[in-house]
Amino acid sequence: MKFTDGYWLNKEQYKIENPVEVYEASAVQDEAGNDSLLAYATYRKIIERGNTLNVGNTTIRAFSPMEDVIGIRLTHFDVDDKNPRYTLYPEKNVAPKVEIEEGEVNGQGAGVRAGNAKLSSGRLDVELPLHGDFRMAFHFTDASGFRHELTASEPAAQASIDDLTAGSLYPLSVAGAQANYQDARQAGMILKRSKHFMREMLNIDVDTKIYGTGERFTPFVKNGQSVEIINKDGGTGSEQSYKNIPFYLACKPGLKKQNGLYYGVFVNHSQPVSFEIASENVQRVQFATEGEHLEYFVIAGESAKEVLGKFNKLTGGGTLPPAWTFGLWLSTSFTTDYSEETVMKFIDGMEERDLPLDVFHFDCFWMKGFEWSNFEWDKEAFPDPKGLLRRLHDKGLKICVWINPYIAQKSPLFKEGVEKGYFITHEDGTPWQWDLWQAGNAYVDFTNPSAVRWYQDHLKRLLEMGVDCFKTDFGERVPMYDAKFHDDSNPQGAHNFYTHLYNEAVYDVLKAEKGDSEAVVFARSATVGGQQFPIHWGGDNVSSYTSMADTLRGGLSFLLSGFNFWSHDIGGFEESTPADLYKRWTQFGLLSSHSRYHGNIQYRVPWLFDEEAVEVTRKFTKLKVQMMPYLYPQARKAVEEGIPLMRPLFLEFANDPNTYGLDLQYMLGDSLLVAPIFNKEGKARFYLPEGKWTRLVKDEGMADVVESDGEWFEETHSFLSLPLFVREGHEVKLDANLKKAGDYKEKA
Repeated sequence: MKFTDGYWLNKEQYKIENPVEVYEASAVQDEAGNDSLLAYATYRKIIERGNTLNVGNTTIRAFSPMEDVIGIRLTHFDVDDKNPRYTLYPEKNVAPKVEIEEGEVNGQGAGVRAGNAKLSSGRLDVELPLHGDFRMAFHFTDASGFRHELTASEPAAQASIDDLTAGSLYPLSVAGAQANYQDARQAGMILKRSKHFMREMLNIDVDTKIYGTGERFTPFVKNGQSVEIINKDGGTGSEQSYKNIPFYLACKPGLKKQNGLYYGVFVNHSQPVSFEIASENVQRVQFATEGEHLEYFVIAGESAKEVLGKFNKLTGGGTLPPAWTFGLWLSTSFTTDYSEETVMKFIDGMEERDLPLDVFHFDCFWMKGFEWSNFEWDKEAFPDPKGLLRRLHDKGLKICVWINPYIAQKSPLFKEGVEKGYFITHEDGTPWQWDLWQAGNAYVDFTNPSAVRWYQDHLKRLLEMGVDCFKTDFGERVPMYDAKFHDDSNPQGAHNFYTHLYNEAVYDVLKAEKGDSEAVVFARSATVGGQQFPIHWGGDNVSSYTSMADTLRGGLSFLLSGFNFWSHDIGGFEESTPADLYKRWTQFGLLSSHSRYHGNIQYRVPWLFDEEAVEVTRKFTKLKVQMMPYLYPQARKAVEEGIPLMRPLFLEFANDPNTYGLDLQYMLGDSLLVAPIFNKEGKARFYLPEGKWTRLVKDEGMADVVESDGEWFEETHSFLSLPLFVREGHEVKLDANLKKAGDYKEKA
């Protein structure tokens, strides 16, 4: 959201007020009993007593939930916006320190003294001048003892903003507003309370690159972009996103003998947050949200990994999925015809061709159309579902079934949900429905504990029947206006938060029925803290090389937003997939965190493409299974450290500036470099950081080891090969005896 008209002017529709000076500061205890800094910043200079009249303030609270993390809460009017709150997980025994120093008389008036207020946590501090020009600066002291300025809120950056459009009046605190109201009524104007926004802008230094903000399919480095944090079902080919995380990672690359600067900013609001990232003001990252307060956290560290780890832990930490989830998942696809006969033909075909399979997924039409969700098998296609699931288990498979959080009007559950008040309603109390997706869709209200138990009871029946996990689809198109939730949540905030409640409800019933170590969902939408409920996949991509690249870019952005694991639809979801794309995407998919064949109108079993596709699937599925002695410990380490398993190169090569823009290759764990191929001809163009790199797969005639001074390479690969390298000094263990990922057992 842009409030300015160029660098000097504001847009006429906005009344913008900025803190000019901090006129008072004190140390107070926060909710955890720790010291915090409370400061009052006024919208004009206080030179004499009369200046305290007819002027607004921002109350600034600085506090620390974790070492090297400082929270800032800016408040204009102290009101409850009724937005859901993300659960944060502060450290125990954090000990922030408040220092307030009063200096000499500053010449502005008798008794007015310059000074300084500071809060420190670990090696991070925030500093505010007292009675001088407003500026709020964040500093980090590195391992050598040098104190860097990471970022700062400059004069006129923080703002309290009224939108005066549509006949709105200035707040009544503005002189003459009552008279204006009478004049407006006589003129027949429709009056309403103005919308109010809070804004912050933080500096970005020269050569600082911004990443994250969730799963975004726009350019990987976010500088120059406008980002709206609002979950939408927009596919992977637009600026919309299923997984919006109001967090960005700022990195100033290091050099060979000098570390860079790394910090993250997490805006702690469930309602939509608007980011202008070096766009509206090219020297700053701006973020704003509707309401009377704005809360954000600055997270500092010696490395980008350290920053991500702290954000991951602050928002709940990750969860290690069971070993079987790392194997190949095969889906019925979406609108294809399928029945028990089709399913068994696919599974037997995989077995006959020696293609390892760990999970079989039933997509939407395991239920009857127009009745999603009724949690009942379509008896025409699946007359003996319990027997079918038993036969699949006998083949060593896990079973996943598709669900969504909506109840169609034709579903037998609809009437019960209405009568018991289990759905989101309009403000007049009638169910909020529409015909998009399924006719008469209603939305399960997960803020209602009774509705959660009701929904979970239907899932329990499926688990008792033999289902092992659920694909938790949708959760993005949730009403934001004329909507009422059971707990009176503001619909603006409940919109993004809905996916958290939905996935949590499903994950909790899986934990209760299957145990902590076996619980897993396959989720599309996400918000802050969703890494507690793995796994997430990338949504509806297109069957093209361009979309394959967009998918990777979106995944890397998502994984730089506090998440550990990620998957995507191998071959693309929309349209038919050519055989060459299927084979190239198979390589990429089976060298991702998690791997699933899925499509819309086309089955995704490899023999329907060509025999070479079968060979490619066999080779890379077996490779991934045999890599489990490397992959699973790396996954555990990723969860322990709060970092992604599949990661951009700069997380591992922080002192190589060339790695900071790479978004078409990645590291799988800390040892394995993967460079997927995005064309039919097999032409690979990739970058290798300095060192010796050993190939894990190769075509005949290729050198086993490649030495690099930090340079680009071009190669041509068959469909059975791609640039896949083991880093110097590292090892990727293979176990040829493993037949499925689920067979892997960690050694004590």
